[in-house]
Amino acid sequence: MLEIERVSARHGEATVVNDVSLRVGEGEVVTLVGRNGAGKTTLLRCAMGLHRSMSGRVRFAGQDVTTAPPHRRARLGLGLVPDDRGIYAGLSVEENLTLPPVRGFSPWPLERIYDTFPALAARRRFSGAKLSGGEQQMLALARVLRAGARLLLCDEPTEGLAPVIVQRIGEILREAKEHGVAVLLVEQNLRFATTVADRHYLLAQGRIVESLDNADAREREGELLAHLGL
Repeated sequence: MLEIERVSARHGEATVVNDVSLRVGEGEVVTLVGRNGAGKTTLLRCAMGLHRSMSGRVRFAGQDVTTAPPHRRARLGLGLVPDDRGIYAGLSVEENLTLPPVRGFSPWPLERIYDTFPALAARRRFSGAKLSGGEQQMLALARVLRAGARLLLCDEPTEGLAPVIVQRIGEILREAKEHGVAVLLVEQNLRFATTVADRHYLLAQGRIVESLDNADAREREGELLAHLGL
């Protein structure tokens, strides 16, 4: 579904992503694991078309989208859940959910969103600014599912959240997968990643240094945590 082929990206004079190739299949959850500064967020931005200082090729849903602007990629069903969550703080929960256009790939109806995210249903009239960090993260996920994204680009969705919220986010990602939604997940929480992912790419200094299936990642957890400095 998503193919990134020999992508390199720069910030000014510094190369932060170097000749990276990866793929995410339909209904598959794949994680990018690496230390801070490894190039994970930049790679997601390249996939979404938000980082233009890049070379290589990006294909999504059978189309070459390398030169396509972000809004065209969104219409094809690519959805970004950024690390800053990107919600509209001045709008209500319901306005955040209904403002983005529905793009046609099995969009989740509002009733289903509220069934899946009961905390959002209870706060549907609250502004985004009045939500907790966990509720904001759930709103960011719910918004792209409501819009009909067929592949989620999730950047550190568990960072700074309580364990009970992390567990709930894992349940939501698994439910989305069951309904055919694919995920490319940037995550430093390796233990969380192994509860949701099928495969993992280990990124170091802008390069993919290893690709592992989930069984290998579980078996080598101690080694990988040492690599991450955790």
